[in-house]
Amino acid sequence: MKTILLVEDDILSAKLLQIVLTRLGNHNVIVSECVDEILDLTSSGNVDLIIMDISLTRSVYNGKPVDGLSLTRMIKDKPVSKDIPIILASAQLMMDNAPQIVENSGADDYIPKPLMDHLILIEKVNHWMGVES
Repeated sequence: MKTILLVEDDILSAKLLQIVLTRLGNHNVIVSECVDEILDLTSSGNVDLIIMDISLTRSVYNGKPVDGLSLTRMIKDKPVSKDIPIILASAQLMMDNAPQIVENSGADDYIPKPLMDHLILIEKVNHWMGVES
């Protein structure tokens, strides 16, 4: 079973995504918005994929607020975690600016929120983890 780190600050969104990923995708899901914990987990070698919310309203690192784009860059800048696929999740991403935001952050893909099609999420997750749907 593959492990997904879900970085999400909205409890309802986190619960919905966790249910979809565990029940439909048969994946283990860890939910966190704590930057120190996220960096530890991504350095552990036990995370196969990250779904990253862009707007993390309560996440702080070294006394400063951190959003999902900054956290994505931090993860991708570390040699030990640079190869973990990251899928950005946001209601802020529009079809016309999403590819540029994904590229600038170092992420690998994106999904729009609210999640309307659970199967698209499972397909993207399985694609990036090399799992057949």
